[in-house]
Amino acid sequence: MANERLRGAIVDLGLTLDEVAERLGVAPKTVERWINDPERKPYRRFQYATASLLKCEVSYLWPDERTSAEVTASGNAELVRLYPHRSVVMQTLWTNLYSKSTRQFDVLVYSGFWLTEDATFHRIVREKSAEGVPIRFMLGEPTSSAVAVRGEDEGIGATMGGKIRNALINYGPLFRLPGVEFRLHGTTLYNSIYRADDEMLANGHLYGVGAYMAPVLHLRRVPGGELFDSYAESVERVWESARPISSPAEWEGTH
Repeated sequence: MANERLRGAIVDLGLTLDEVAERLGVAPKTVERWINDPERKPYRRFQYATASLLKCEVSYLWPDERTSAEVTASGNAELVRLYPHRSVVMQTLWTNLYSKSTRQFDVLVYSGFWLTEDATFHRIVREKSAEGVPIRFMLGEPTSSAVAVRGEDEGIGATMGGKIRNALINYGPLFRLPGVEFRLHGTTLYNSIYRADDEMLANGHLYGVGAYMAPVLHLRRVPGGELFDSYAESVERVWESARPISSPAEWEGTH
């Protein structure tokens, strides 16, 4: 059965499928399929964008979906705590978080240099490796344009690339551990993300200041929540596009 609510909402606003598609950044055929094929619902982000454009609740256009109030409530439940700056977060929060990991251990940063100097963190990595927990490090490609831009944004220029190289050197002994993988990425990093199973710390990046002065969200996955998964999905996208390396010296390889 066609989605007549979606079709009617578009007609009520006097829009064409082409106009809706253009505003959402999709093909007109895609919008047409959303209307005519009940099995082809849009991704969540397009559901909200469409509802906003058509001034409707998501649950009206797609009745089996939750209302925005329900989604917001779940998101609030996922937020354990908001820290105004990373500098006010106890260092032990990171190590305590990772010490509890049993199936997922991810570090997504440009350099995360401060963590490379933490002896307790190194010990936890070795212990989790011995326990068979997969450990993934994603650091910035030192010579990438994204790293250069971030260095300029923070006012430290080429020092950003140097911090990454030094971080890789500090992590040198970890390269030999089973289950520990390192990759270099050249993405625009909006958050440094530290994940252990169903908890994570997301350190936002703000223009003109170092990450230590930016906010940190402590998140925990809860049933029905979407906030944690949104950050987790971004980690996966970076991992898939990043370049594997097997030693600190490999940052000088092909970019």
